[in-house]
Amino acid sequence: MDKKLFKSILWIITYAVLLVLFIIQFDEVRGLFWTVIGLFQPLFIGFAIAFVLNRPCQLFSQLYDRELGRTKAKNLSRPLAVATSYLLMFVLIIAFFSLVLPKLVESIQIFLNSINGYMLNIQEWINRQEWLAPLFSSLHLDTLDLSNFSDLIKGALNGVVNTLTTAVPQLLTITSNIISIVVTGFLSIIFSVYMLSGKATLLSQCRRVLKAYAPPKVEAWVTDVVHLTANTFTAFVSGQLIEACILGGLTALGMLFIQADYAPLIGVIVGATALIPMVGAFLGGAVAAVLLIMVSPLKTLIFLIFLLCLQQFEGNVIYPRVVGNNVGLPAIWVLAAVTVGGGLFQFVGILVSVPVASVLYTLLRRDVHRRLGESKV
Repeated sequence: MDKKLFKSILWIITYAVLLVLFIIQFDEVRGLFWTVIGLFQPLFIGFAIAFVLNRPCQLFSQLYDRELGRTKAKNLSRPLAVATSYLLMFVLIIAFFSLVLPKLVESIQIFLNSINGYMLNIQEWINRQEWLAPLFSSLHLDTLDLSNFSDLIKGALNGVVNTLTTAVPQLLTITSNIISIVVTGFLSIIFSVYMLSGKATLLSQCRRVLKAYAPPKVEAWVTDVVHLTANTFTAFVSGQLIEACILGGLTALGMLFIQADYAPLIGVIVGATALIPMVGAFLGGAVAAVLLIMVSPLKTLIFLIFLLCLQQFEGNVIYPRVVGNNVGLPAIWVLAAVTVGGGLFQFVGILVSVPVASVLYTLLRRDVHRRLGESKV
């Protein structure tokens, strides 16, 4: 047997065995994966923070280079850019906890205080509909009683309010948890600062290691994949976060303009669900409509029309400018990636599944074009 053919068959058998073992022992592999993630949690969180702050840091660095380029302080442009990026992050976090969070809790509490009246109105309206009488009789019901449903919603939202209002005090009373959180947060910030400030040095070291140990073709391929991955993730993750904030803010402003109730709550819901590609905004709109229809069906209709127009504006104007066209993935694969990623890794999987799938799709498409080009088909 030809030596090259034997080597290829051996590689195929090895990959097949590893794939079968991975499928059979998937739960154990996933458990091991999360164990490793837990051990290196500060490093991964630091990398995530540095990755998100990389784009604003670049913008600030260009600004400081332009202002300090001809002065003796030109070497301070990068440290100043890093410091400004973290200052911006802390300001946004403080603004959320001091401005947005209290309004969010207040909206939930107002809804809780009013839900009994909402349910009573809905119950009376449904019971007045004669065409629903056959349905009630088939269910052996004289009238519809929504009191249990009301209690269920109140219990769920009370749990959310208690979590939002007592999470920090509870953490402060648990010494081990607070120490772990503080240490993890501190180390994550330190790692992210080093990554941002020493980005050029880290990249140079990685290139030198790759050039020293990898053949030229492998080096070129790895460099290309890394650039593609970095561009795709930068365009998607940071852009998706910015786009979600913009969409949530515009939704809240629109709610205030039409004088609808629960504007902060609905803005947060729409913004948070907008992080989920494709279906997120529709999911947030459906939840918001359920909240509003109990107060005013007319304002619910106005809100849905407003949200539909806002989504069209966001999809055609905001999204291309903020996220760009770097995530070139067909809609069917976006939906598949979100479904699989969410099933495997919950919210983190939903957030990163699309750029990961986009990278794989782009690499596969390039390879297909290359092979078809070589075979002249």
